[in-house]
Amino acid sequence: MGAEVVAVGVEWLGAFLSSTVQAGTVLLLAALGETYAERSGILNLGVEGMMIVGAAFSYLITLATGNDLLAILVAMGMATLLALIHAVISISFRLNQIVSGLAITLFGLGLSGYLTFPDVRVGILRAINPSLPMSMAYRQSTPKLPDISIPLLSQIPVIGPAFFRQNAIIYASYVLTVLLWWFLFKTRPGLNIRSVGENPAMADSLGINVYLIRYVATLLGGALAGLAGAFLFIGYQPFWVEGMTAGRGFVALALVIFAAWSPLRVMAGAYLFGGVEALQFRLQVLGYGTTAPQFLLMLPYVTTIIVLVALSYEMIRKKIGVPAALAIPYAREE
Repeated sequence: MGAEVVAVGVEWLGAFLSSTVQAGTVLLLAALGETYAERSGILNLGVEGMMIVGAAFSYLITLATGNDLLAILVAMGMATLLALIHAVISISFRLNQIVSGLAITLFGLGLSGYLTFPDVRVGILRAINPSLPMSMAYRQSTPKLPDISIPLLSQIPVIGPAFFRQNAIIYASYVLTVLLWWFLFKTRPGLNIRSVGENPAMADSLGINVYLIRYVATLLGGALAGLAGAFLFIGYQPFWVEGMTAGRGFVALALVIFAAWSPLRVMAGAYLFGGVEALQFRLQVLGYGTTAPQFLLMLPYVTTIIVLVALSYEMIRKKIGVPAALAIPYAREE
């Protein structure tokens, strides 16, 4: 009897960790891109809008073509286009970055809702693929990305299935995290990015192209937000629901602060936040919170609010190293 209880416990823990990695990856991808944008001095509150546009286009392209790679590329491309708009407004026109980001989020939410409205969606899908059966055009779900088991590593008890029996995007997130950390802290271009976010005038005087770096960092942030949205649909919950990002873009923004603008700490924080999200679903399965599921659903966002309030104090801000030029427009003539 005791052995059976242990086996059930191990199985539950393994399933919980696997769900944690999947839920955390949505936040991880978006937060990695935002880390680079903020390190260069650009605050992008449009992450939520870019994610939902990425999710919407991954839904449409996957449904029309069945090609997951094409869906991912289109999702990243459309989110990057929104990031370009934000970059032009924030960097070239030097307008308020907060207002611009929020406008991008509202636009993205509206655009995704319009494009996936049944009648509009059918027209788009038939235009992409005229031979698509009408029954397919009204579907709200597509096949989920297949899991790939890594030999030997996937056999490790508990940890193996959670981290090494996942889909390709999750594996890519592991590599991206390490690569982006190394680039940011171990290379000269990474130092340039950090310099631009701290003191753009000094960086400019040293011959660093402040505008180019901020553009590239902002576009990278948009591309990764689009990838996060694509993963949310085809890799995490492949059933389209309007507004399915459900505030995850804002959680990712809080996560960047929580992680002190470091990609490795972003990964740890993403899995922590993902674990909170996964836990509330697991508790409902076990019968806890079924009478008031909204209480459990709000747990990730309560955690976000607590983190933001804690990090709003100036002493903590200085200690964790907020980029000094964050959200401050730069003009060479000034």
